[in-house]
Amino acid sequence: MSELFGTLLDGAAVRRWTLERGGVRVRVLSYGGIVQSAEVPDRDGRTADVVLGFDGLDGYLAHPEPYFGALVGRYANRIAGGRFSLDGREYRLARNNGPNSLHGGERGFDKRVWEAEPVEHGVRLSRVSPDGEEGFPGRLEISVTYTLGADAALRIAYEAVTDAPTVVNLTNHSYWNLAGSGNAGGHALRIAASRLTPVDGNLIPSGAFDDVSGTRFDFRRPRKAGSGYDHNFALDKGVTRAPEPVAELHDPSSGRVLTVATTEPGLQLYTADHLDASVPFAPGDGIALETQHFPDSPNHPDFPTTQLRPGEVFRSETVYGFGVRD
Repeated sequence: MSELFGTLLDGAAVRRWTLERGGVRVRVLSYGGIVQSAEVPDRDGRTADVVLGFDGLDGYLAHPEPYFGALVGRYANRIAGGRFSLDGREYRLARNNGPNSLHGGERGFDKRVWEAEPVEHGVRLSRVSPDGEEGFPGRLEISVTYTLGADAALRIAYEAVTDAPTVVNLTNHSYWNLAGSGNAGGHALRIAASRLTPVDGNLIPSGAFDDVSGTRFDFRRPRKAGSGYDHNFALDKGVTRAPEPVAELHDPSSGRVLTVATTEPGLQLYTADHLDASVPFAPGDGIALETQHFPDSPNHPDFPTTQLRPGEVFRSETVYGFGVRD
C-alpha cells in the first residue's frame, strides 16, 4: 500500500509504502529510501515503533544530517580527504564532514527521490546516479528492495551496475530503540567480531586491525551497548554470498530482540552520542547498526574492495529480524 507523504519544494511527490506481515508493520519512503517506522510487538503483544523517525516530511528535510532511517550512498561512511584514486586517476569528492566525504557527499542517496514499484510483500526503489554525481565516476544504476519475509523479517537487498569503474558502499542508517522511547544504552548488544578497524580523530581507519579482547569493543558476548561508539567492526565471517547472523540487540524491559544478518564484512556501531537539541531526540536514544564495507576502503587496498567495474553486478543483502525473549 502506498500513499502521498508530502511534496518537495521542486514539486516532486514523496510516497510512503506500508509493508505489513506477521504482526510487523514497516513504512518506507521514496525520499531517501528512508525506513520511517518499524512497529513490532513486545513480549506481551503490545506494539511500539522501534525506529527513530518523523511523522512528516518536514522533519526529514529540517534534520538531514543524522540520516534517520536513510539509504546512504554512493559511498556509506567516510572517505579521507574527500579523495581517492582508481586506475591511476584521482577523484575529488565533496568534503561534508570536516576534511572528509561522508555518506555520499552533500546530496547523497538519502536526499534523492527514488522511483518506487510494488513487489510481492514489499517495494523496490530504483534510480540512476549519473556519472560525476557528487564527484563519483560512472553512471550507476541502482535498485534497493525492501520486503517482509514469511518470518516478518525486514530484508533489504541492494543491486547496482556501472558503465565505468567506480566505488560503491551502501547501507541503511536506521536508529533502533527496542523500548520505543528513552535511552537505548541499556540494550544488550552482541556483535560477532573479534577485530575492529581503529580510527584517528577524524574517524578515518589507520589501515590496521585491533583485537577487541579485553577492551570496551568486545561484544562477542552480550553486554550493555552503553555510549561513545562510532566504530567499524570487522565481522569474523567476512564477505559472504548469503546473509549470515552477525549481531543481536535485546531490550530487557520489553523483551524485544533485533537480529542482524548480512553479506557485508563490516558493521558500524553508532550510539548516537552526537544528536543535539536541534532534533527531537536526545543523545543515546537510538543505536545504529550499519552493515557495510569498511570506511575509506578506496584508500586501503588491504581492505575488502568496494570497486565495481562494467560487466559486474554489485549485490548486498541485510536482514533485520524481530522477536521477543522472556
